[in-house]
Amino acid sequence: MPKSITNVLLVGVGGQGILLTSEVLAKVAFEEGCDVKKSEVHGMAQRGGSVSSEVRFGDKIYSPLMKKGDADFLLALEKLEALRYVDYLKKGGVLILNDLEIPPLMVSIGKQEYPEDILFRLKKRTSRVIKMQASNIAEIAGNSKALNLVLLGKLSTFLSFKSSAWEKVIRQVVPPHAIEVNLRAFELGKKS
Repeated sequence: MPKSITNVLLVGVGGQGILLTSEVLAKVAFEEGCDVKKSEVHGMAQRGGSVSSEVRFGDKIYSPLMKKGDADFLLALEKLEALRYVDYLKKGGVLILNDLEIPPLMVSIGKQEYPEDILFRLKKRTSRVIKMQASNIAEIAGNSKALNLVLLGKLSTFLSFKSSAWEKVIRQVVPPHAIEVNLRAFELGKKS
C-alpha cells in the first residue's frame, strides 16, 4: 500500500470507457487497503463530449478533487483531452497518452481546427510522456474498444498493486461478455 497519496486523472470523450476505467482503478486501490475517493464529470459524454474522472488513493483521503498541479498520472484516451487537462499534472508527473484524435463538434463542422502540435505542447509541459497506440493494441487483444484497459495496464506498471487484485476487479467490473478481451488488453498494455 502506498505510504502517501497518489492522484490519477483519467480523461477522454464519451464512449471511451473512462468511468469503467476509474471504477477498476478505485476498486483495486480499495482491495489493496487504500482509502479511496473518486469523482467524475461527464456532461455531454453521450454525444462525444469531454469525460474526466479523478481517483485519489493512499493512507487517508479527505476529498476526491484535485487542483492543477496535483496529478501524479494523467491517463488520456484522446490527445486533445490530454492537452485540455495537462496542467493538472504535477512537475515530474507521467502522462500516459493514447495516440488518437477524435475531432470535437466544432472541428467536425469546420468552425475550428484540430491542433497539429499537441504532442509538442504536451512535451513542453512534461518530459514523461508515454505515447501508445492503444486502439491498435486493443485490436490485437480482440476489440479496439478495450483501449482503456490497455492504458490502465500501462498505468499498473507504476503502481504497487498485486496482479491478482487487478484481475479480480476487472472480472467484477467489466461486463461478462467482454472480460477476456479486457484482461488480454490489460496484459498487453503492461507489456507495451
